[in-house]
Amino acid sequence: MSANDKVAVGLVQMKCEPGNKAANLERAEHLLAELAGRVRIACLPEMLEVGYDLGGLGAALFELAEPVPGPTSDRLALLARKLGFAIVGGVTERDPDVADLLYDTAILLDREGELVGRYRKSHLYPTEHAFFRPGSELPVFELAGLRIGIAICFEHAFPQIFTTLARRGAALVVNPSAVPVGFGHLQDLRTRARAQDNQIFVAAVNHVGKEGTVTYCGRSQVADPRGELVALAPDAAEAAIVAELDLAIIRQQRKQEPTFRALRPELYDM
Repeated sequence: MSANDKVAVGLVQMKCEPGNKAANLERAEHLLAELAGRVRIACLPEMLEVGYDLGGLGAALFELAEPVPGPTSDRLALLARKLGFAIVGGVTERDPDVADLLYDTAILLDREGELVGRYRKSHLYPTEHAFFRPGSELPVFELAGLRIGIAICFEHAFPQIFTTLARRGAALVVNPSAVPVGFGHLQDLRTRARAQDNQIFVAAVNHVGKEGTVTYCGRSQVADPRGELVALAPDAAEAAIVAELDLAIIRQQRKQEPTFRALRPELYDM
C-alpha cells in the first residue's frame, strides 16, 4: 500500500441486549448496512453478540460462548460478503478442545468472508478473570491492504501494547470496547494518546446505552497520528460513523518527530 493511500473505516456503535445473540446480530447487521459502499473495513465493539453484562450473564456466558469459526463468525462472514467490506469485531470465544475455557476475542474477516485471524485479549480487566483466560500474543494482521493490530477495551491503558504493534508495522490499532459512563474520559484521552505516542491511527469502538445494570458511554472515535480526532460518535445513541485514514500522515509525523528512530528498548526496564 502506498503511503498516499486513504482508507475509509467504519465504526459501529451499538446497544446490546445481554445474552440475546439473535437480536444483537440483527442490530449489528442493520448498522453495518449503513456503511455499504462507504468503507473498506467496518469495526464492531467488544463481545457484540452477547453484550458485556458479565455480572448479569454469570455462568450463562459459558453456554453462550462459541468456537471460532462458529455461528457468530459465520454470520459476520456472510455480512462481509454481502456488504463488500472487511469486518473486525469482538466475540466471546470458547476453546474448541477444553471445556469452559473462554477468551475475550476479536476476529478479522476479509471482504470475502474469510477468517484472516483472531486476537485473544491478553491483559484482562480484574472482573474478567472469573470468565476468561488471557491470550499470549500481540499479532499484526494484513486486512484490506492495511496492517492492523488489536487492543481490547482495558488494554488502552497499556502503552506498551500499542508501541509493540506499531513497531511490528501496524498503521491502525482497533480497540473494541465496553467502556461505561464514568470512564469515558479515559477512552477519550487514551485513544488520542496511543495514536500520537506511536504516530498511528487508533479506532475505539464502544457499546452505548444501558445493558443490565451498566450504561455505556458511546463516543466511539478515531484519532490520527497527530492525536487529533477525525471521527466521533455521540455519547447516547447508536451510530455507524466513517473516518477516512490518510496514511500519508504517518510518514509525515515520523519525519517531523522521528521517535521510532530514537527508541531504545534495551534501556527500558519493565
